[in-house]
Amino acid sequence: MLQIDLWKRIVVWGLVAIGLMLAMPNAFYDRVETHNDAVAAVEADQATEAEVADALGGWPNWLPSGLVNLGLDLRGGAHLLAEVQVEDVYQSRIESMWPEIRDLLREERDRVGPIRLQPTSQPELRIRLVENPDEVAYAASLVRGLARPVSSVTGAASNDIDVSTDGDEVVVQLSEAEKLASDEQTVRTAREIIVRRIDEMGTREPTIQRQGSDRILIQVPGVGSAAELKDIIGTTAQLTFQPVVTRTTNAAEDPGPGNEILPSMDEEGTFYILERAPVVTGEELVDAQPDFDQNGRPAVSFRFNPGGGRKFGDYTADNIGNPFAIVLDNEVISAPVIQSHIPGGTGIITGNFTVEESTNLAVLLRAGALPAELEFVEERTIGPELGADSIAAGQIACIVAFVLVLAFMWASYGLFGLFANIALIINVGLIFGLLSMIGATLTLPGIAGIVLTIGMAVDANVLVFERIREEMKTAKGPARAIELGYEKALSAITDANITTFITALILYTMGSGPVRGFAITLGLGIITSVFTAIFVTRLIVVIWFERKRPKTVLQNKGLRLVPQVTSWDFFKRWKFSLGLSGLLIVVAAISFLLQGLNYGIDFRGGTTIRTQSAQEIEIGTYRDAIAPLGLGDITIAEVFDPTFAEDENVAMIRIQAQEGEEAVSADVIRSVEAALKAAVPDISFTAVESVGPKVSGELIQTAIIAVLLAIGAVLVYIWLRFEWQFAVGAVLALVHDVVLTIGIFSELQIQFDLAIIAALLTIVGYSLNDTVVVFDRVRENLRKYKKKPLSEVLNISINETLSRTMMTSVTTLLALLALYVLGGDVIRGFVFAMIWGVIVGTYSSVFVASSVLLWLGVKRDWTKTDGNAGTQFANVDA
Repeated sequence: MLQIDLWKRIVVWGLVAIGLMLAMPNAFYDRVETHNDAVAAVEADQATEAEVADALGGWPNWLPSGLVNLGLDLRGGAHLLAEVQVEDVYQSRIESMWPEIRDLLREERDRVGPIRLQPTSQPELRIRLVENPDEVAYAASLVRGLARPVSSVTGAASNDIDVSTDGDEVVVQLSEAEKLASDEQTVRTAREIIVRRIDEMGTREPTIQRQGSDRILIQVPGVGSAAELKDIIGTTAQLTFQPVVTRTTNAAEDPGPGNEILPSMDEEGTFYILERAPVVTGEELVDAQPDFDQNGRPAVSFRFNPGGGRKFGDYTADNIGNPFAIVLDNEVISAPVIQSHIPGGTGIITGNFTVEESTNLAVLLRAGALPAELEFVEERTIGPELGADSIAAGQIACIVAFVLVLAFMWASYGLFGLFANIALIINVGLIFGLLSMIGATLTLPGIAGIVLTIGMAVDANVLVFERIREEMKTAKGPARAIELGYEKALSAITDANITTFITALILYTMGSGPVRGFAITLGLGIITSVFTAIFVTRLIVVIWFERKRPKTVLQNKGLRLVPQVTSWDFFKRWKFSLGLSGLLIVVAAISFLLQGLNYGIDFRGGTTIRTQSAQEIEIGTYRDAIAPLGLGDITIAEVFDPTFAEDENVAMIRIQAQEGEEAVSADVIRSVEAALKAAVPDISFTAVESVGPKVSGELIQTAIIAVLLAIGAVLVYIWLRFEWQFAVGAVLALVHDVVLTIGIFSELQIQFDLAIIAALLTIVGYSLNDTVVVFDRVRENLRKYKKKPLSEVLNISINETLSRTMMTSVTTLLALLALYVLGGDVIRGFVFAMIWGVIVGTYSSVFVASSVLLWLGVKRDWTKTDGNAGTQFANVDA
């Protein structure tokens, strides 16, 4: 019977209520944000009682106050410009060479005599030959033998050190070529570490770019202030383990050559004289986690790589009974005495930490040490990159899209469509509730994940409703039809969502930046979609059925996109369809090889122009003025600062590097300035600087690896749940869709940026979902029609699922077309990619994946007596 226990009903409605409560603050965004700022001000003691009371009164304290952070493209955020002090690295680089030089010259002690490292204020080593100054040239020649080639293209054929003599001293300095290579490596490393520190959980989606030769532009949404952002990234987190010479209370004591004196972090007035050359550094750490010591106090446990672990173990074995300093950013955290040999490269850092401090320290150590100090030369707040005009258009488009989806579902399924609409609205609310709970950031890639989620939520309900319609034909009664509809649709819903969830999980684990943000939104959306489709909609249907007791369900003349019964032959020309797909793939590959993609500023980098005017900034006006120049990807953001005067309106305009150039030429900059002058007569141009790409080579590489791993995992899952032929068909359909999408972007030279990567990932999820649903019905019919040829079974299966396929595709396309027409130029390329992906995804599910399955054949073992005959690799009942 169609029954749901009372306790299950309470649990379902309870979870819905909690999710909607968590989402509710987003409907009162400004009020809640003001309340949260007031709470932060109270904690920091930075506001008067009257100001706090006024702000806190805007939102009750007993209600949730978590918000979904809006990304830079939608709302702007904190803006920092950091200058990397590259000269700091020279000193540490040259000092790290001292142990090797010392050991080399000691081996020649009989000839060069005793040596002594001399103090110097320059980044150099001055080594004095105490007794045999005549051998200084010979000593210099020995040190020159330690020189290594500079590891950069510009420094080819150059050595990393210059060795000279000055009286009785050997002078060792970094060569100019090595300094240039070091500067490049330092800034690149600093950028990557900042990315890891800010985006460790993958929920912020920052913009972090090189600007000029030694500056890094950092823009992060969802951060309360620039000061908070500086706290996250400003700590060098340089961890070293150094031998202790002695302990002292005299800060002015001479530590001696090769040593340094550093203060204790916890013991005021206490200093340690340490050997300057560390035994092990934080660069050799592979993990750090917040922990507790044997007394239950917060600490940080760590683990070295094999090389660091070996050095750590050897030193502790040779120095039992001696103190050993753990140094963080030139402060001694602790200096424990080595009690015994510590093998394995693991240990624990103790100190007067709070739990929050130990957690933050672990994050900093995992991300790695900044190679040099950062000087923050600019702190600002920036406005949304999409501009107010695009955001307003996008809001209207989203409302229209959602209304179209709801209306289409109601027109197609009547009252059941209304039930699905209620569940869909709850689903969107639950997504926002979960995003608020984890403090995620919503950007265009995140919106792509929500669009895919809505499509899959609609699809789950369509699967159930179409099944109920089929079961009603057997005249078993509406109660039994509803029950069987949910039971038989469960297999397809489960398989489709598990394969997509596997994809989201791997993308989150392997990806970074927008890839990880997309994966978080998609993963949470899958959970809410399955919950609302299987539990919420079903509960609503059961409650309605218990009250009305209808004689029939879903037999009304609702809107149908295909006839109620079809018997079309989809494989009459299956060789032609495969041949056409193959031809299109070849054309796409040739276009990609000959033309490539029209990469935007995210991939190429370019130039930033800073403007100032008395006239208020309208980003749409700026964009319209520059658009006729045909310069490709342009992002414009307004800059805010409390110190600006009322007539001081500042904007940042980023223009992508043109084809074959590393930066924007002077002629292009002049043409941009002229176009803006015509639109805004009082505008002035205060700064022009080159800016690096948002997307590093590492991000692109990890994104590709993540997608490949996701496809591999899907292949294995479908192999286990179906057969290997099904897995090959599904994967080839995925490859087909992605290649054709990249091909059309190459052929039409549509802008290819980070948002398009998210759209490609959406296509993978959608195509996979569609293919698995068709295959699930094929598997079911292979058991049902044991004597029919495979082509006939495939035809029956596709015809039976055709209504569902068309309903899901048209519903998703309705939403996307509304976004494409009404959403504005800025997001049009992004939406186009998703529209194209839905079309080719639907085509590939019907014609490519199934044709590959027909071509490969399916082994049907009918000797089995159980109901799962034909599932060669897994006896799992659908």
